[in-house]
Amino acid sequence: MLTEELIGIEHGELTNEMPSFNHSYLCTEILLRLAENERFKPLVELTLDVDKGITPDISVFPKEKIKPNFFEDITRFPEMPTLAIEVISASQNIQDLLEKAKLLVAHGVEAVWTVEPYGNTVFVTTKDGEKRFHDTEIESAGIRLDFRKIFDAR
Repeated sequence: MLTEELIGIEHGELTNEMPSFNHSYLCTEILLRLAENERFKPLVELTLDVDKGITPDISVFPKEKIKPNFFEDITRFPEMPTLAIEVISASQNIQDLLEKAKLLVAHGVEAVWTVEPYGNTVFVTTKDGEKRFHDTEIESAGIRLDFRKIFDAR
């Protein structure tokens, strides 16, 4: 019998895409390193108010924009993050995530980093286009992360 746990649910639709170990590990490493920056607040799996709702793996906001109200929740966050990060899982198509990155930038996200773990590569999408970086430090919108330390964290 198929259950939600076996097939996963994304954006209200059933999907075969499930986060993998490497995906989870990289998201955690990225999140921990981003949390060291006192100017920004990284949030995981936050659904943004774009189209039917888009949920990046990590959304990074200036700290002053994040003020939770535990008496009233928000299911689609109306503010766009400064940076969105997607980590490719084994079951995902890189082209789909790069299209998602373009959509996020079109809706006001300054930069989207699409992390491809097999080649230690990060695709950076901004309003100026796309660039590819391999095993290096990346900076977008004042947010800096050394991916050499993340990929070599074995």
